[in-house]
Amino acid sequence: MPAKPGNLRIVGGLWRGRTIRAGDNARIRPTSERTREALFDILAHAAPFRTEHGPMPRGITVLDVFAGTGALGLEALSRGAKHAVMLDNDAGAATLIRGNIAKLEADDRASVLQRDALNPGIGAHKALLVLLDPPYGSNLAAPALAALDAAGWIAPGATAVAELAVNEDLVPPNGFAVLDTRRYGKAKLIFLRREA
Repeated sequence: MPAKPGNLRIVGGLWRGRTIRAGDNARIRPTSERTREALFDILAHAAPFRTEHGPMPRGITVLDVFAGTGALGLEALSRGAKHAVMLDNDAGAATLIRGNIAKLEADDRASVLQRDALNPGIGAHKALLVLLDPPYGSNLAAPALAALDAAGWIAPGATAVAELAVNEDLVPPNGFAVLDTRRYGKAKLIFLRREA
């Protein structure tokens, strides 16, 4: 059953079926339920994405960049991630994410930083999974990955997934290799690996 207007549904894991707020900021375009489900199914079941803790994202730190509602980071926590850092430069988005974290009582496993992905500051966490959902057509995914990597946010061997519009391309920054590309309606997911 789809979530009510203004809400998003967690599609898998511990909080499956629970809803979070989508907000009313036209700038925020949450990842669709179908795309989120496909993304996390690929991470959980494809061999290249297994970690020492088992299927990804179980037991790892996740970085949700251009977080918007926090849906990707919260979906990762629902599916067993140890910690999720949500990064967005918009004050309204940061407030919305904090509310969604509180609604799921996930304050001990999630943090929100109001920062620009192109100037994120020194990384306090080294993420093994980086989820990027920049505005479509912005061409921000590759420079954000490069900036986060240079600032120490991304662990060697980490997986990064960028959601772009289906007609966009991504030239991976130095140190990243494309593993796979999938299309879902108007969205395209590009899976990358941070070379060790």
